[in-house]
Amino acid sequence: MSTNRNLTELSSFIADVGDPGKLIVDLAATGSKVSQLLDKAGLTDILGESGAQNVSGDEVKKLDLIANELFIADLKAGNICCGVGSEENEKVLIFEDRDDRSYLVLMDPLDGSSNIDVNVPVGTIFSIFKKENEGPCSESDFYQKGSKQIAAGYLLYGTSTMLVFSSGEGVNGFTMDKESTKFFLSHPKIQTPESGKTYSINHGYFDDFSHGVKEYIRYCGQTDEETNRPYSSRYVGSMVSDFHRNLLKGGIFMYPDTGKNPNGKLRLLYECNPLAFISEQAGGMAVDGSRRILDITPSKLHQTTPVFIGSANMVKKAMEFQTTGHFSG
Repeated sequence: MSTNRNLTELSSFIADVGDPGKLIVDLAATGSKVSQLLDKAGLTDILGESGAQNVSGDEVKKLDLIANELFIADLKAGNICCGVGSEENEKVLIFEDRDDRSYLVLMDPLDGSSNIDVNVPVGTIFSIFKKENEGPCSESDFYQKGSKQIAAGYLLYGTSTMLVFSSGEGVNGFTMDKESTKFFLSHPKIQTPESGKTYSINHGYFDDFSHGVKEYIRYCGQTDEETNRPYSSRYVGSMVSDFHRNLLKGGIFMYPDTGKNPNGKLRLLYECNPLAFISEQAGGMAVDGSRRILDITPSKLHQTTPVFIGSANMVKKAMEFQTTGHFSG
């Protein structure tokens, strides 16, 4: 890598964070392996469907399974993590030889995997908790509110591979140097704008949205110079990609409840909690329509939730429409 910048490498930046920092370094190292696989995906037999479905009924891609196996193997080989919850596994995986370790990892190993075959950016989302109960790790340890996360982050595999994370003291972004596969600080102290010009939602479900959501979408498309509307509609179909763009530039991502999915479709533990943690650390907001995402107590491993996440002013405005069903000025 040739650069004139004095760049800080991830392991140096996170040296004072302790075991959660080591876990993040381990996750980044596995992410670099996934990144290299994705770079060669079209040249090898790892694209397409695996023929299986995950516990949520989604078609599992070959690369879903490969990424899942890589992360689990590397976390087990480390000496910090005692158990993993993955979107791709029906139950949590407890590392029996890690009873003395006290950290849990929840993850979506390859978010947006339906886009893999058409070369659209995908990502890995992760969340780190500390085990609360005494004794060996058990599934009940994973049912903690998002507000108790020790750290959370994501890897984005796009034009460059980035790691964005927070350990509770702001949000920082690191870019991977492909030659060394090391991550260097490229986006320090990320603060998301209070407002933006982008809204992200699947318009294909418009007829099934609540009246309040429909009215907010109409509001986004109206012309108003004072509020810089209309906003631009941008929806990738990969939550982590939409979230990353909105985090840096300002915007809102919405996946509300529908008649088909009255509790939403996105997973609380693997997608919404970690990204809500990052959003709040960067000055944004994340709610389910009425509650703060991080205040929800999970009752199921693969629990889903509606989510409205992004720039604080935009989330507040969306909630105004949810509450009143119309714009009050």
